[in-house]
Amino acid sequence: MSNARLDAEVLLRFILNRDRAWFMTHANEPLDEDKRGLFEKAVARRAKREPLQYIVGKQEFWGLDFIVRPEVLIPRPETELVVETALKITERVRRSTEADTPFTIVDLCTGSGCIAVSLAREMRNARFFAIDTSGKALAVARENARKHGVSERIRFLEGDLFQPLEELDFRSQVDIVTANPPYIRSGDLRGLQPEVRDYEPEIALIAGPEGGEIHQKIIEAAPAFLKKHGSLIMEMGEGQAEALIEIMNENGKYAAPEILKDLAGIERVIVAKKK
Repeated sequence: MSNARLDAEVLLRFILNRDRAWFMTHANEPLDEDKRGLFEKAVARRAKREPLQYIVGKQEFWGLDFIVRPEVLIPRPETELVVETALKITERVRRSTEADTPFTIVDLCTGSGCIAVSLAREMRNARFFAIDTSGKALAVARENARKHGVSERIRFLEGDLFQPLEELDFRSQVDIVTANPPYIRSGDLRGLQPEVRDYEPEIALIAGPEGGEIHQKIIEAAPAFLKKHGSLIMEMGEGQAEALIEIMNENGKYAAPEILKDLAGIERVIVAKKK
């Protein structure tokens, strides 16, 4: 592990409950026996390739600290592009309509709730529905919503993609659908880093043999719930853009999709408006 020294520092600061500024000036101070024991246990867990985020129980996303546990995927920086894109779209809509009508936003495969909670922090005049098939993931997402003061504006629903909205009769009422669905091919699981393969929830990683199976389900179902000109924003895996564009074009209910690249230059997010 090339970042072993940095990982050790993060673990030690976690054990001591100190920030980096304090640590830099007290790094050579001896540990008491209890703290040393806790630190050694944490290092042993990391040596087994357990993700640092699960050991310390948090991960920064959109400038916020999110609670993370093995029940949820660890938020990645590239997923912030979904949040950024949703904010740009809502700002454009507001400017063009000069109206202050509340937006309705649905976040599928919400996991830790990082997308929905981050958007709710930025958009005070919006209501959110965060959906996941995992009740354990939703419990973590609810904790994050409470932590960041937005739980009253996010309704968490357990179910498969849009199924909970069917029961609420939300057809043609949604402004934006966001999603970071599983997009890894089942045959690629064994080749993933141990931190991902052995610790992160497989249900949040693996889509199926092709990797785009969940995306296709979302593409097919979203138009029934989106308003006219409502937007679908999805994160995707490297090399999946062409196939997803083809699926959207064949669907016939979307305007020409837009592909956005992350900071590494990888095609990361697909955006399309309902016709």
